[in-house]
Amino acid sequence: MTHWRCAGLRWGRSGPALAWHHPAHGDRTSPLSPGRPLGFTTGPGRWCVGVRRGARHTPCPAGAEVSASAVSAQCPECARLDRSYSVAADTRTDDPRPYDVYLAWFGPDLIKVGITATEREGARLLEQAALSYTLLGRGPLMAARRAEAVLGAALGVPDRFPYAAKRAAREAPPPQRERAAALAALHARACALGGLPESLALCPCAPVHHDAVFHLDRVRPVHGVIRLAPGRTVAGQVEAVAGPDVHLTDSADRALLLDTRQLAGWPLAAAPADAATTAEVAAPVREAAKPEGLF
Repeated sequence: MTHWRCAGLRWGRSGPALAWHHPAHGDRTSPLSPGRPLGFTTGPGRWCVGVRRGARHTPCPAGAEVSASAVSAQCPECARLDRSYSVAADTRTDDPRPYDVYLAWFGPDLIKVGITATEREGARLLEQAALSYTLLGRGPLMAARRAEAVLGAALGVPDRFPYAAKRAAREAPPPQRERAAALAALHARACALGGLPESLALCPCAPVHHDAVFHLDRVRPVHGVIRLAPGRTVAGQVEAVAGPDVHLTDSADRALLLDTRQLAGWPLAAAPADAATTAEVAAPVREAAKPEGLF
């Protein structure tokens, strides 16, 4: 019997939602609003989610199983296919859409530069769990890529950080005015640089903050991070969602964190929200803000 499988978390105009895919019934989503109960039991294994480009989904031809602990829910073959025509992997350079260059604040000493398609209207920053951001410029894809490279070389602004460092900073972020000041200072330095492409139209510094949309006022210091395995139950109440992370309070009043990147690919059965969480809970990793890791 074929079951619905989780396809990870998606951010849309109405907020975050878990995505589901069924080979016969297509796609659906389940909103993840604060206060909503969440309970599930994992199936016997985790399988590759295949490749999705826009609205088109290509199932994994091998039906490959994926490690329970892997951040990616794709097998190596599907991952290679996905990256063979990808802006992120620099294998798609003919995209005619305009792109935004942004400066994103994740925590003290955690400001990165990145690009995103203008039409996505900031969804990329929600997916990455940026607490604040401002646009730097807008232009063709290759101009945006060039600006990203110039900032990295001239100002030492990285394009990624360890994910654990971003999680730790989320628990007690400084006030918005401090984040805005840090972004404004970097924005001014970036605009004063020589070497930015002429086709990149610079944008004024206008910081956007995600405290409300992430419900940061409901985030408590994380007791532990959930580690999924076959036949394990996770249950509790959704407190907040930031990027791919769901902050939960379980029946034992523990503040737990569920990384939905590791949830993708699992078939899930419903469980009562007051059920005991039987999945392993690991102590959160506290990493320094070194410019390496994912996003």
